[in-house]
Amino acid sequence: MPKKLLLLPPLSASSAFRVPRARPAPPPAMNAARTGYRVFSANSTAACTELAKRITERLGAELGKSVVYQETNGETRVEIKESVRGQDIFIIQTIPRDVNTAVMELLIMAYALKTACARNIIGVIPYFPYSKQSKMRKRGSIVCKLLASMLAKAGLTHIITMDLHQKEIQGFFSFPVDNLRASPFLLQYIQEEIPNYRNAVIVAKSPDAAKRAQSYAERLRLGLAVIHGEAQCTELDMDDGRHSPPMVKNATVHPGLELPLMMAKEKPPITVVGDVGGRIAIIVDDIIDDVESFVAAAEILKERGAYKIYVMATHGILSAEAPRLIEESSVDEVVVTNTVPHEVQKLQCPKIKTVDISLILSEAIRRIHNGESMAYLFRNITVDD
Repeated sequence: MPKKLLLLPPLSASSAFRVPRARPAPPPAMNAARTGYRVFSANSTAACTELAKRITERLGAELGKSVVYQETNGETRVEIKESVRGQDIFIIQTIPRDVNTAVMELLIMAYALKTACARNIIGVIPYFPYSKQSKMRKRGSIVCKLLASMLAKAGLTHIITMDLHQKEIQGFFSFPVDNLRASPFLLQYIQEEIPNYRNAVIVAKSPDAAKRAQSYAERLRLGLAVIHGEAQCTELDMDDGRHSPPMVKNATVHPGLELPLMMAKEKPPITVVGDVGGRIAIIVDDIIDDVESFVAAAEILKERGAYKIYVMATHGILSAEAPRLIEESSVDEVVVTNTVPHEVQKLQCPKIKTVDISLILSEAIRRIHNGESMAYLFRNITVDD
């Protein structure tokens, strides 16, 4: 009897050349976690929180959860209430009147974020403190350089600031510094808020501010005036000897060393170089702190025929009796940005107006996080701004 053959079903093409099923991808490594960015406020003052909220609203982000407070013994304590591991962190810090407390808040928050393994820590400091102490004085120190070293040691990797008092300050840092400009916002205010601004003249209250004033005048196509000199001293000032050099007793000079006679530096009386008669005078500068020089300049401009006087600056510190002096002076309006909190001063002096610069700060944050060029923020900007 013949044997029966066991027939197997034919192999289909799909079964003959079956592709092995792909294995699932391994979980990402711990150091390859998805990164993002967060924005924190470095102090709990209303002005800083308001600026931080304006920035986060423009970015469509939420303000980071943190607590910054002063203990009963005066020490600053910072608590980060969420994970920041592997993220870009931006710290908004405005500088109120208590400068040293604000500096410590920034340092401690940066160090706390560094300890919490943040990827990059970028300080957004619209007004950089101690920027006036950026040059060596007699038996003094360059405090601004010290602060730059402290910020780097605390963990900051980048800084966004605005209108540094001296642009050379950027060389004090060992990491990148983006020095933004407020001039586009102030120029826009002049064009939109000052009636008949075509009849205005840009004024530099000293020869040192002439380059900034020239930059404004050229872009607005206006005239330029410069104030030179200072108010003359009273007889009482001359009598008490405050303008005379100190007496040197028992000074010994090497017999072979004969230095030329040093001429004393004296400024002439205040004069105005330029025509301001029948014009609107707009004084421009970077910082308004002690306003005596601005008040004196306004009086001179009024005597020369200017019928309206504006003072415009980026940083309105307005310390001491500045609001009262402005209110009693010939200045019609003082325009500053919100780089420095000045709400109390505005309540004391209605002449103070504020320009919001949160737009350029938020755009700088977005571009830095996305690795985009910052050149767009500096278009039509000159080095003299």
